Amino acid sequence: MSLISTALVAEDNDFVRMQIVKFLKDAGYEVEEATDGNQAIQTVADKQIDIAIVDVRMQPVDGFGFIKTIRGQNVDIPVILVTGDNNPDLLEQAQVWNVGAVLIKPVQKDRLLKTVERTLAAYRKRAS
Repeated sequence: MSLISTALVAEDNDFVRMQIVKFLKDAGYEVEEATDGNQAIQTVADKQIDIAIVDVRMQPVDGFGFIKTIRGQNVDIPVILVTGDNNPDLLEQAQVWNVGAVLIKPVQKDRLLKTVERTLAAYRKRAS
C-alpha cells in the first residue's frame, strides 16, 4: 500500500470544499474532488480512494445516499461526514452506517487532519 493516501472530498459548497482540499494537500494527501453525491459515487468507482470526506447535505444525492450506494456496491472505505447540523439523529444514523467520524462546520485544520489520520489507522487495523 502506498504511503500517500488518496482522499475524496465531496462538498457542494465551493469555499468549504476548497478549504478542506487545501488542508489535506498541505498535509501530503492526494485529493479527488466531487461537488455532489453522484459525482462522488462515480469517483469511487473510477479511482482508488482510501478515505471519503463527505458533506451530509447535498443535492441530488446526500452524504447518506453516497454511503448507502457505495456500501451496496461492497465498497468498504472509511467515511467522515461533514455537517453544519449537530442533530442527535444524524449521529445515530452515522453510527448505523459505520461512519468513521462526524465533523461540524466550520472544519478546523487540526481537527480534520487528526480525524483523518485516526480514521485511516482504525480502518487499516480492522482490515489487516
